[in-house]
Amino acid sequence: MRDVLKRAGAGAAAALAWAGLTAVLVTGLTGCSGSTLDLGDLGGKPLTPQEAILVTPDDGAKGVKADGKVEVRVPSGRLERVKVMKTEDAQPEEVRGKISADGLTWAPSGGALQLAAAYTVDAVALDGHGRRQARHTGFTTYVPEHRFIGYFKPENRSTVGVGMIVSFSFNQAIKDRAAVERAIRITAQPPVEVKGHWFGQDRIDFRPREYWKPGTRVTVDMHLRDVVAAPGVYGIQDKTIGFTIGRAQESLVDAEAHTMEVRRGGELVSTLPISAGSPKNMTYNGKMVVTDMYDVTRMNSRTVGFGGEYDIPDVPHAIRLTGSGTFLHGNYWAPSNTFGNTNTSHGCVGLRDVKGGSPDTPAGWFFDRTLVGDVVQVVNSHEREVSPDNGLGGWNLGWDKWKAGSAIS
Repeated sequence: MRDVLKRAGAGAAAALAWAGLTAVLVTGLTGCSGSTLDLGDLGGKPLTPQEAILVTPDDGAKGVKADGKVEVRVPSGRLERVKVMKTEDAQPEEVRGKISADGLTWAPSGGALQLAAAYTVDAVALDGHGRRQARHTGFTTYVPEHRFIGYFKPENRSTVGVGMIVSFSFNQAIKDRAAVERAIRITAQPPVEVKGHWFGQDRIDFRPREYWKPGTRVTVDMHLRDVVAAPGVYGIQDKTIGFTIGRAQESLVDAEAHTMEVRRGGELVSTLPISAGSPKNMTYNGKMVVTDMYDVTRMNSRTVGFGGEYDIPDVPHAIRLTGSGTFLHGNYWAPSNTFGNTNTSHGCVGLRDVKGGSPDTPAGWFFDRTLVGDVVQVVNSHEREVSPDNGLGGWNLGWDKWKAGSAIS
């Protein structure tokens, strides 16, 4: 998919782009698809997620007060599931709440929101016509004046793929990048050199020269409290998180051959037929890292800069590869002979699936064997290489160029 989403500047909007949950059930309107789904067959004009599921605070809201109202409701139908998570901390924390007896409203059970925190809201509901809707929103709470926060991936105590990049996004522009970079220390067992690379003034990513070795234990020490990021702007975080590198899995998508080779420890375990981006909407070349995984998600062309080409409410087995909307996902609406033969999508990589998803399809098989942090590389597409700051695309920079992006020697 063409890079049509504008990167957020300094502030919590950029933070929210990276503070997603691993393998949550649903997300909001994102991504791309292989063809238009005729929703007229569902009976009547379908509601948009914004109409079917009403969320307070508004999506993208900033500066929400600690005692601010949090509510999810539907004008008709019923809520099936609601999950509200505080995601910026080292250990994501669910906000306790319950759905009302009539199924129309979810509200928290009590307690105030935390300041200087990012929250996500994931909801699934049946609208008044019996159609299932999914919506994902996010908001950030008030950050005390003259303080900065770093939002980061991956999650504490997670097991991730060998391509995982530690990424920090800050809610304010960092003027003294060297001071902030020195305050973040990343160590590994077995030991390996890890260097930072700045993308603008609000994001720094860290990685080693080569992929992590399976079994490596990585520790991230954040000693940002009272670090001066800009005149009069001080850090407030002082914490340690850790994660473990799982088995080595890399996948190679050949857009010209319409195949994806999946390797474990360098050994080929499967070759799956795929459908990549069409000649008008080609898939990026290059190495992309899995950042989020969703059992089901909604994909609407308008959210990624297209017109009304598609709006699919229940895309199964969706694996995010870029921040701009490139997914590797299940596709149940295209003819089965599409896969392995024709590139038809708007930039995503599609695998054969069935409506509702199944572990017995190529998409389900791959989804069940994938970790956040796995690398998917695309070759032989006629599109440009993915930018290193689009998602976790830093492996597309050589080691010398990567180190040149550090603020310290």
